[in-house]
Amino acid sequence: MMKVNALPDVPRWAALAAYAVPLVTLPSGLWRIVLVAGLPVAAEPVASSGEALYILSLTVVSEALALLTLGLVQPWGETVPRWIPLLGGRRVRPLAAVVPALLGAAALFALCGWVGYVQGTNLSTGSITDTPAQQALLVLCYLPLLAWAPLVATSAIAYYRRRTASARAPR
Repeated sequence: MMKVNALPDVPRWAALAAYAVPLVTLPSGLWRIVLVAGLPVAAEPVASSGEALYILSLTVVSEALALLTLGLVQPWGETVPRWIPLLGGRRVRPLAAVVPALLGAAALFALCGWVGYVQGTNLSTGSITDTPAQQALLVLCYLPLLAWAPLVATSAIAYYRRRTASARAPR
């Protein structure tokens, strides 16, 4: 059985959910990097260096946000690492981690709903891809993103329950 690096009181399913988040964002990020590199994965190549910078920034930010989910199962999600100025060594309040995580999950749910609506009603103008192979690759790389919101929400709820259980426990 695979060993998952998490705090001892984290349920295995919660740790697996948190570790899955960076993995479900990775294929779309790799697709964007390949697009910027000039490989023929889309109908139009990247037009300018500004567009390339935007696409690469989107990739870095989305992967960084996905990696933050690991804080819900790691020690640095309960105590701020000492190397962080002003806050290092302080306990993280559960809501300080849960509220942003759940707001992020809600935003991701809304984004998925909007993209689904736009695609389902053919509101989008133009096509991202030219060929069936490009379309298949695009879908294969972006489909895992549908799991991002539920995985973050699940991880955040498990974190909240775990962190507030001691306060609710009878003494």
